[in-house]
Amino acid sequence: QVQLVESGGGLVQPGGSLRLSCTTSGSIFNFYAMGWYRQVPGKQRDLVASITRGGITKYTESLEGRFTISRDNAKNTVYLQMNSLKPEDTAVYYCNAKNHYTPGDYTPGDYWGQGTQVTVSS
Repeated sequence: QVQLVESGGGLVQPGGSLRLSCTTSGSIFNFYAMGWYRQVPGKQRDLVASITRGGITKYTESLEGRFTISRDNAKNTVYLQMNSLKPEDTAVYYCNAKNHYTPGDYTPGDYWGQGTQVTVSS
């Protein structure tokens, strides 16, 4: 059974940084691509960034420059480095993984983590 386990969320002041981690239960190479999403109560879950098995990254345009997605294959882990955080970045952040290529922008695969809360507040 595939499991994605997120960690690294918490409370941070505006302007601060956090690094989220998503560790897979098996080899990260089992997945064609992985992504980070975020969701606030009452709203849809929105894509933040994605990274393919080959290391190709994509970002939601409004977040590029502040957020960086990366992966450590040896640790079966994908990271989301978040800098210059703003109160509007407050959300539950979810890791997602997909097995197969689909054209165009990243669309969610079958596997989700449990989510990790990020709160940006003074």
